[in-house]
Amino acid sequence: MKKKVRKVVFPVGGLGTRFLPATKSMPKEMLPVVDRPIIHYAFDEARAAGIEQFIFVTGRNKSAIEDHFDHSYELQHTLSSRDKHNELALTRDWLPPAGSISYTRQQDPLGLGHAVWCARNLIGDEPFAVILADDMVLSEKPCLGQMIEQYNKTGGNMAAVMDVPREKTKSYGILDIENSEGKLVTARGLVEKPDPKNAPSTLSIIGRYILEPGIFDVLETQKKGSGGEIQLTDAMNTMIGKTPFYGYRFDGKRYDCGNRVGYVEANIAFALDRADMKDRVMEIMKQFVSKE
Repeated sequence: MKKKVRKVVFPVGGLGTRFLPATKSMPKEMLPVVDRPIIHYAFDEARAAGIEQFIFVTGRNKSAIEDHFDHSYELQHTLSSRDKHNELALTRDWLPPAGSISYTRQQDPLGLGHAVWCARNLIGDEPFAVILADDMVLSEKPCLGQMIEQYNKTGGNMAAVMDVPREKTKSYGILDIENSEGKLVTARGLVEKPDPKNAPSTLSIIGRYILEPGIFDVLETQKKGSGGEIQLTDAMNTMIGKTPFYGYRFDGKRYDCGNRVGYVEANIAFALDRADMKDRVMEIMKQFVSKE
């Protein structure tokens, strides 16, 4: 019987240099999309998918993330004393139960695979999810929730995938497809950031994974790959043959908040998805378009 996916890892140790100077003293994961930090959306997605334990792999200058997922008693007291009940709810009603959040530090920036490996003692011997907060997915059903439903049928290692233009394959992990049936793709291998002319397909991995605990045995070797970093995709590739690897074509639209244009696009998309903002934001957009 397959174990339930109860835990998620959020690798949040990156420096966010693409957003300097905004990220000089603030974690990039705390940049707001509309009125919530990027990491808050990732947390909400995980919780909606049934995740019970939330593990943050942090780095230096990331204390703002820990503060965000904790009570702010002075602020709450002030809001309560002023009868600002709606605002008070926004500071505390979504907080997870005590003991459900853990933090560990990635002391050296050695890649995504290394960041995941840093969470090994908090995961133990059970399958787990990984969410890269930079990849925001707007969908009716949470992307991770879609994946967990599929994982419960198939097991194995799994990543969310989407097609990209061939010229952009050099920016992604690309699947070498063995079989495709509906939303599920079986991979015979995957290549990290291949040259477009050598890419085995245009089906790319985005920042959602469900992994078997055996991945830690591979990551333990600390073998470096593309960019001189310990790549999570290399470890998944090594496991093929012993553990099946699947790509899952999720329903939804992915926004890459790892770059400035993608971040702006995400703000527009998520604002337009809000009933309380949609009409006004659309009016503003029309004004800008008319000026062009």
